[in-house]
Amino acid sequence: MKLFPGVACNISGKGDWYMKYLIAILFLFATIGAFAQKHDDRPVVQFTGVVHNADSLNVIVPYVTITNTSAHNSAGQSNYKGYFSFVVHEQDTLRFTCVGYGPVTVVIPSNVPNKSYTLQVNLKAQIINLPTFHVFPWATTDEFKKDFLAVKLADDDLEIARKNISRTTLVALGNVLPRDAQEIQSATAQGMHNTILNSHSLTPNPLLNPFAWGSLIKQITDSDNKSSSN
Repeated sequence: MKLFPGVACNISGKGDWYMKYLIAILFLFATIGAFAQKHDDRPVVQFTGVVHNADSLNVIVPYVTITNTSAHNSAGQSNYKGYFSFVVHEQDTLRFTCVGYGPVTVVIPSNVPNKSYTLQVNLKAQIINLPTFHVFPWATTDEFKKDFLAVKLADDDLEIARKNISRTTLVALGNVLPRDAQEIQSATAQGMHNTILNSHSLTPNPLLNPFAWGSLIKQITDSDNKSSSN
């Protein structure tokens, strides 16, 4: 059976290469399994505790995120009363985080008695000051320039006082505002005085007053002249 010696040699060499490759893969898996077994051999601990506010221990911090950075960042959470309880390994590193509080890192000690570790975690409130943000009503510089040129400046105190005591303002206010106590008293006194003067004589009738008729005719004439001029 030596008709094809070269071919037999080639097949034998390829089989040796496959065998070496298979042995290397098996050795790699055995190494990884041994390392994992060594990691899992660490004693487990029941980690229990409550999260409080560091500034006031009577205040509970609920729903705190607890991340085990030693176990592929596996995360848990405390309940609404700040209570948590789960299994960890000794020497694991856990990170407590919550919105509005600074993070806290806890390392589980070694040789924990009774395989139970209880801890009160205190988180300190963290105040973050954001930079000032100004909101302007103008989208472009041209809009700002247009509004700036059309702006009407408010009057100062002196100009406001002048407008308030001007004759036009006083007349307009006198037509719409009711009489005060002093004006009512003056009108009453004037009426009583006229009544006393006319008590022993006839009361003058405005219809018989020629001056009143002249004033009425003058008003009608002025009104007609204004209408014709318009």
